Amino acid sequence: MGMSLLHTDWTAAQALALPDDDNRYEVLDGELVVMEQPSWAHQVAVQELHLVLYAYVREHAHGWTKLSPSTVVLSERQLVQPDVFVLPRDEGAAPRDWSDITALLLAVEVLSASTARRDRWQKRHMYQAFGASEYWIVDTNARLVERWRPEDERPEVCSDTLTWAPAGSRVPLTIDLVELFAVVAGERD
Repeated sequence: MGMSLLHTDWTAAQALALPDDDNRYEVLDGELVVMEQPSWAHQVAVQELHLVLYAYVREHAHGWTKLSPSTVVLSERQLVQPDVFVLPRDEGAAPRDWSDITALLLAVEVLSASTARRDRWQKRHMYQAFGASEYWIVDTNARLVERWRPEDERPEVCSDTLTWAPAGSRVPLTIDLVELFAVVAGERD
């Protein structure tokens, strides 16, 4: 029995049960959202952030770094696919299934014209309510990162460098945002 896409109150379970049709879906407060194909610059930003986060997280044994398409169920009515995210190391064992994710050290969304409003409002509130230690909104056009923590009412805006120190870290990660955005814009390799 098929589900109508006109259905207006989606759950994560219903979205996960959809047949594989090569679309990527999110459920934001019960609304099914079909994700558009990302731009070249978007994917360069995702790749560069994943590479730097992966190396740091692995070297310092903070957890696991993943990228989309990967499904994170925040609640019954909220299913997201963060562009890049870091799962905390939980008793040393890697999650065996996406449903094992119960916490996020970091969620990163790279803005697209079609996602900016959802990323800045709906997803921000969802990640904050879920207790993600940090949420970064990467704006490649403005060449800045908005950093949000669970209790923040306003973001910290970073345009030169971004320093991340997850709980328990002895050595923080510093990302040169000027260099990152130059690579994203194709100004540097």
